Amino acid sequence: RICAWAMSCGSVPLPCVLRGKHMIEISSASDIGRVRTSNEDSYGVFSPAVYVVADGLGGHAAGEVASRMVVAAVHDMANEGQEIDTAALQSAILRANQQVLDASAGNSSYEGMGSTATVLHVDEHAGMAYYAHVGDSRLYLLRRGIFRQVSRDHSYVEELVARGELSEAEAQHHPRKNLLLRAVGIEERLHVDGDSFPLEAGDRLLLATDGLTNMVGDDELATILGGEFTGLADRMVAQALAGGGSDNITAIALAYEPS
Repeated sequence: RICAWAMSCGSVPLPCVLRGKHMIEISSASDIGRVRTSNEDSYGVFSPAVYVVADGLGGHAAGEVASRMVVAAVHDMANEGQEIDTAALQSAILRANQQVLDASAGNSSYEGMGSTATVLHVDEHAGMAYYAHVGDSRLYLLRRGIFRQVSRDHSYVEELVARGELSEAEAQHHPRKNLLLRAVGIEERLHVDGDSFPLEAGDRLLLATDGLTNMVGDDELATILGGEFTGLADRMVAQALAGGGSDNITAIALAYEPS
């Protein structure tokens, strides 16, 4: 079993996780980028096979506080020893939501802070992936050469795309691209998306904040994710930096392979 904290601290080499007939290999990295003065992204890799990325909102100090609270809530859930499924992941995010709201109410410097949250659990015994999500950090799956976004952004422009009022290309450069409709710490009654899907040997998964996905296109992400696994997250970060690095950048990549 592995249990590792990794929050806003750059690349962290993590061991493989072996259970049953499959192995999970992990590559993770985070970077402040070329423009920001602090890293408001936080991320965690916890036993048993729980992964989270969170992108803080609300300014220099407050955003980092909110994203760390998300990761801490997921860490606590993973350590409870209970069955982990989609509902458990959603509950962890809702717990973080209340904690961020309480902190904002008790400290004026935290007013308006929030965070995205994308959480994944891989059950190797069942060969299943469970996830929960709010905001515009993302979960992707690369399977047999097909790369797709599993999570759905909770953003203004995504709603316009869903209604057919905006194309994907137009959305990429829309001036209100970063306007979120849902995030941790913004409202009491938060709806958290969640679902599950069966895994296949050879699957690769990616959790990422928008500092990566805004700088690196899907084709490039798919190419990197499908390539040599050693140093994979670092290569994604380097590509985002080469593209401008206008935001904090965080990636957790997983390879699900037969052992």
